[in-house]
Amino acid sequence: MGTVGDAAMLRNVSDPTLTVYRPTNGKPNGIGVIVCPGGGWRILAWEHEGTDVAHWLVGLGYTAFLLKYRVRATPAAQADYDAEMAQLAAGIDVTRKAKTAFRAVGDIVPAKSFSDARAVAADDGRRAVAIVRERAREWDVDPAKVGMIGFSAGAFLVVDVALDPRAAPLAFVAAIYGGETLGRPIPKDAPPLFTCIAQNDVLLYRVVEGLYSDWTDAGRSAELHIYRRGNHGFGMAKQGMPSDRWIDQFRDWLTDLSFA
Repeated sequence: MGTVGDAAMLRNVSDPTLTVYRPTNGKPNGIGVIVCPGGGWRILAWEHEGTDVAHWLVGLGYTAFLLKYRVRATPAAQADYDAEMAQLAAGIDVTRKAKTAFRAVGDIVPAKSFSDARAVAADDGRRAVAIVRERAREWDVDPAKVGMIGFSAGAFLVVDVALDPRAAPLAFVAAIYGGETLGRPIPKDAPPLFTCIAQNDVLLYRVVEGLYSDWTDAGRSAELHIYRRGNHGFGMAKQGMPSDRWIDQFRDWLTDLSFA
């Protein structure tokens, strides 16, 4: 769904992994954050939506867990992959804006093109939460203080986990430029939600607005930031745009949570 800069991307991930990053500020706070990069269920934006986020978190005393989840297989040759992505992009109507803007990711691209990969990614996310909670004491984390942050496809992943009754409970969930409920009920104990999006992210800004509305319609805590500019996939990259401020606002939101 788009990326920023020349950061490293991973493709054809078939074996999920979870990498632990311990606090580096000398003041561990006992809070664990599972980080889920995005990439349209085809790639993982490993740096500006992954390792950079983990390093930022540990500098503030959080314990980060970077999830490498499985993605859909793509052509091994870069040229073939680029051609496949160009064909996909050509089929998306980017002129849909305002009242006609997309309201669900399944309206952007056919659901059959990503539904299986999305389900597999959610399975990996659910397992990651279980592992972190089971081994939390080993990493000096309170099992009741484990949350998730995801970007783009990773944002859909964390919301899917938060809404799954089979998943272990989350203390909080941050869905960065992505995520939807698909009409599923919001649990009465759904975790606090942080979400943000750029208005010129023409594919997903209405989708994210819908996520926020669903959460607040259910009476659950939620915070939404919409930036005038920022495009899609900004992550930790600095673009000199309003969206650059999202990470500071996320920090303030985490600090404001009652357990922090």
